[in-house]
Amino acid sequence: MPDPTRPPGLSEPVVVQRCLIAVAMSFVVFFLVLPLTVVFVKAFEDGAAAFAAAITEPFALAAVRLTLLTALLTVPLNALFGVAAAWAIARFEFPGRRVLVTFIDLPFSVSPVISGLLFVLLFGAQGLCGAWLREHDLAIIFALPGIVLATLFVTSPLVARELIPLLETQGTDEEEAAMTLGASGFRTFLHVSLPKIRFGLLYGVILCSARAVGEFGAVSVVSGHIRGLTTTVPLHVEMLYNEYQFSAAFAVSTLLTVFAVVTLVAKAAIEGRVHRP
Repeated sequence: MPDPTRPPGLSEPVVVQRCLIAVAMSFVVFFLVLPLTVVFVKAFEDGAAAFAAAITEPFALAAVRLTLLTALLTVPLNALFGVAAAWAIARFEFPGRRVLVTFIDLPFSVSPVISGLLFVLLFGAQGLCGAWLREHDLAIIFALPGIVLATLFVTSPLVARELIPLLETQGTDEEEAAMTLGASGFRTFLHVSLPKIRFGLLYGVILCSARAVGEFGAVSVVSGHIRGLTTTVPLHVEMLYNEYQFSAAFAVSTLLTVFAVVTLVAKAAIEGRVHRP
């Protein structure tokens, strides 16, 4: 019996529905659930003691600290940039508006490895700014600033791209009413605009955090792989795997997996709040 709440055009035969559901569930099982299960099985292959040793040894802890520090530096900056860029694009008409939108999307189309190489060409020892950096005893490449810059670049579109369509669909009626009643621009943004976009902002911040923690390509190029100093968690996993320390590599990988699950839970919670009547 067809569902009366569904539009007639969306009604499909039961066989088609079941086939589509089976395909979707098979994809989820074989390409998501099964690989994640293998990660945890391999992580505990040598026992719980070996697992605990792998995630608490000094190099692993240094990688975790660097990863969290990078995320703590990049996510707030991207949130500020995303709000400012989305507000400007959605609320104002100005020369170069389309160019700004194009540049915001640029990190989506550029390979992360190429992004890292761009920073090496700019700030490396033989780069455009290399001589000036040496004269002033400043290190960008193979140091924390390079890792932050590379991560900042690859994650820069996430908050802005979440907020731009949201602001465009909401219109400006409430903001105009508030300013007509005498509210300043900042007060209008703080008390009218920001509450309307708060869930979109949180959603963008979560996506940005997940990408910042898991970024590999761009960070790999600019980090130098100096163990204990410039290795984030993804780089530490790669180094362990290349050294045939498979159990330790999978053990550290579980940290990224747990973070990914927490991210998905937070994402689902926000989506539930947004769609709640």
